[in-house]
Amino acid sequence: MSASDARLSTRNHDRDFAGLTYVYPVLSRRAGGVSVGINLNPNNACNWHCVYCQVPDLVRGSAPKIDLAVLESELSGFLEALVHGDYMTQHVPEGLRVIRDIAFSGNGEPTSAAEFADAVQMAARLRAQFGLTDVPLRLITNGSLMGRSIVREGVRRLGEAGGEVWFKVDAGTNAATRRINGVSLDPAAVARRLQTSAALCTTWVQTCMFRWDGELPTEQELDAYLRVLELAGVERLAGVLLYGVARPSMQPEAQRVSPLSPEELESIADRIRKKGLTVRVSP
Repeated sequence: MSASDARLSTRNHDRDFAGLTYVYPVLSRRAGGVSVGINLNPNNACNWHCVYCQVPDLVRGSAPKIDLAVLESELSGFLEALVHGDYMTQHVPEGLRVIRDIAFSGNGEPTSAAEFADAVQMAARLRAQFGLTDVPLRLITNGSLMGRSIVREGVRRLGEAGGEVWFKVDAGTNAATRRINGVSLDPAAVARRLQTSAALCTTWVQTCMFRWDGELPTEQELDAYLRVLELAGVERLAGVLLYGVARPSMQPEAQRVSPLSPEELESIADRIRKKGLTVRVSP
């Protein structure tokens, strides 16, 4: 563990804070406390290129081979420090010293790791071992690999453990997805993957909205986004996690991205709520 007196911050999600390969802590503004992150992409490789991504030196690709023994040792040791040690006192501001989740997130798409399903099972076992069964297990994913059987198996195991999927949907047209996420996607295919996820595990849609070249998302873009959720079946979804850009992008497009105001985000949230969905807003 880090021997420094550095404090965690909601604006600094440094994956190297604890000096480990796969496990890192953050103060999550959305979760409201300490999120224990599991980074299956220490090579900074992702199959998407989101313009708002805070990962420096992001490259296209997949997760490397994961050393599950190292991951288990790191996660066990870090949970020991949080639950039985003084890590919270040393590094977490008072009032936020609570473990809010254990999240498969990090520097790329976690489901691209061949060991993803085994990592989920191991995390669920360690969570129980440390008496943290009330702490949610979460997968933060772009959902693009849901067609792979091993990914579905991992999501199924997550569901059996009472976990949640946070499934990224930022747009509802191919053109907008290319601009925002750097990939070409058929909206109907996104809806099908979202349905698959929701059938296996509690699934929230996570959506980032922002100004592009100073312009708000258009009415047509918002309508197309809502059609994807409707096509997936709003009754199947837990809700939408709508958030803005609170930390600067580390991508070349950063200068084109700027935050919406809280009022603008709430206006979009109201449109989503009218479709019968719960919406949680994080400016």
